[in-house]
Amino acid sequence: MIRLVDICKAYDGRPVLSHVDAVVPDGGVLRIAGPNGVGKSTLLKIVLGLVTPDSGRVEGRPDKVAAVFQEHRLCPWLSAVGNLRLVLPTLTREDAEIVLRDYGLPDDALARPVRELSGGQRCRVSIARAVVTDARLVCLDEPFNGVDAESLDDVIGRLIEHLRGRDVLLVTHDDAQAAAFGGATLTLSAG
Repeated sequence: MIRLVDICKAYDGRPVLSHVDAVVPDGGVLRIAGPNGVGKSTLLKIVLGLVTPDSGRVEGRPDKVAAVFQEHRLCPWLSAVGNLRLVLPTLTREDAEIVLRDYGLPDDALARPVRELSGGQRCRVSIARAVVTDARLVCLDEPFNGVDAESLDDVIGRLIEHLRGRDVLLVTHDDAQAAAFGGATLTLSAG
């Protein structure tokens, strides 16, 4: 169980997070909701250990974590397969291709540098990269930006299947996406 205890964070004296408490149950989902600018992404970065809170703590964070960021944060010069193998070097090329195809990446995009892929294709690579790891905690920050509406339900379904049994923190403004994942909701507000 991951527990957020009295998390506070300010930037340039402006409070972003103030006394946030929450629990991500083992194998469960916690959605973080709220308007833009209330610290949802900052809270994810604190949980991931990328940002230090001004006060408070994260208890129970596992050693292995994975994330899908809004910006995807892929290595643009590597192929889609290369980006997956970067986080899991033991993954064979063939297995990486299977996962990428499972998320709807076409064969002609597998070996091209990801900088040449569309935004939706980069999104699929980012999601696939997070699920191939054996991370116990997966943080998803608006993970479906760029996925076309026609295949969104399929991508969400596959991701939910791959994340079953893992701890998940999900940031999304989309209530339907959140409902598909289930779990509890932590709503942050300004001030």
